[in-house]
Amino acid sequence: MYDRILVPVENSPYDAAILGHVRQLAKMCHASVVLIHVADGFAARNVSSLQLRESEEMRHDLEYLERICEELRRDGLDADCVLAGGDPAREIVDAAQREACDLIAMSTHGHRFMKDLIHGSVANEVRHSTEVPVLLVRGKQESRA
Repeated sequence: MYDRILVPVENSPYDAAILGHVRQLAKMCHASVVLIHVADGFAARNVSSLQLRESEEMRHDLEYLERICEELRRDGLDADCVLAGGDPAREIVDAAQREACDLIAMSTHGHRFMKDLIHGSVANEVRHSTEVPVLLVRGKQESRA
């Protein structure tokens, strides 16, 4: 059914919900997993254009990605990770195409109307910007990745 699943993670407790689903789905489909975290701080958004060094935030994010990737590999999954910088929705959509993913699986916060207006919704932007199927799983703030 699926060969390659892109999983955006944000280095928060919400990641546990999607990672639990993806572990099972990837095993069932014999799919590989590509984790992506989009650092969106000033340094991450401008690292190339301003020739900036990698920030402490970016180093921390990469360590997090690599740790989860290794956990997935120990579970018997083929897993890779990508650290991107910039607009999260755009980077996720671009990565799905670049990495030849046939599913994007992401956790949502379950915001309601006002919070989405204030904070925006990466999941909503992704689902409207890609032709790749998107699986959304509502995360729980108190869960741990």
